[in-house]
Amino acid sequence: MAYLGKEFHFEREENYENFVQSLDLSPEEKNNFQNYKPIIKLVKNGDSYTISFIHSGSPKDVTFTPGKEFVETSNSFESKTVFTVDGDTFTQVKDFGPKGKLTFKRIFSPNQLIIELRSSNWDGVARRYYTA
Repeated sequence: MAYLGKEFHFEREENYENFVQSLDLSPEEKNNFQNYKPIIKLVKNGDSYTISFIHSGSPKDVTFTPGKEFVETSNSFESKTVFTVDGDTFTQVKDFGPKGKLTFKRIFSPNQLIIELRSSNWDGVARRYYTA
């Protein structure tokens, strides 16, 4: 787990604009998502993890224990969220009830993070690439 504690910086993306367009958001919210390119850092604390998203100087931390569902609020949207961990892959499923589900599959390696994004309201896959 040589990636723990490292800061990963946005490099490029594939199909992300189509992913954002599939979301039930206002044009302003879609624009904010399109421009969201945080620095990402993952740390382990005993049985739990904290993933930090640093954007415009202010971090947002999400602390989770794999397999335990919790209520997450981000950008004024509330979801039931659960993370699973399989080796170096951290999968986050955010359930918004009737509005659908989002899945973020984060694949870590010592110098790269690849995030695969899926929506239950869209058939595609978007990818975002980060480097340490």
